[in-house]
Amino acid sequence: MIVILLWIVVGFVSTEIFSWWLHKYIMHGVLWNIHKTHHSKTKGVFELNDAFTVLFGGTAIALIILGSEALDYRFWLGTGISLYGCLYFVLHDVLIHKRLKWFGRPKLKYLSAITKAHRAHHKTNTKEDAESFGLFLIPKRFFIEEKK
Repeated sequence: MIVILLWIVVGFVSTEIFSWWLHKYIMHGVLWNIHKTHHSKTKGVFELNDAFTVLFGGTAIALIILGSEALDYRFWLGTGISLYGCLYFVLHDVLIHKRLKWFGRPKLKYLSAITKAHRAHHKTNTKEDAESFGLFLIPKRFFIEEKK
């Protein structure tokens, strides 16, 4: 059971690290023309940037299928990536961007810090000058309470 949980955690944490790298160097680099739809002020239900979901979802599905017969490490890595994707959807698309109006303003300090960091990331509509490229691993300064 511990080994299974370890593989799930490895899948989850690896996705956050890879996502940070992909977001900073690829999405804000050579694939900016796709990602800029996410930084645009005008948005519809879907944006071209949602295509990146296929990359992560496809990877998770492939690993789960490949590991399903033996329930080996690939299955559990895919489970960790899927867990990341579900939490990403709830935090990023629902809580932060309000693509679905399920929640109000976050009250928990960690969720509030994630929201502040992501809003700071969106202060620019260009591929340069952006900050805070991760979702779960964010700079400490976003945990500091604002003076009212």
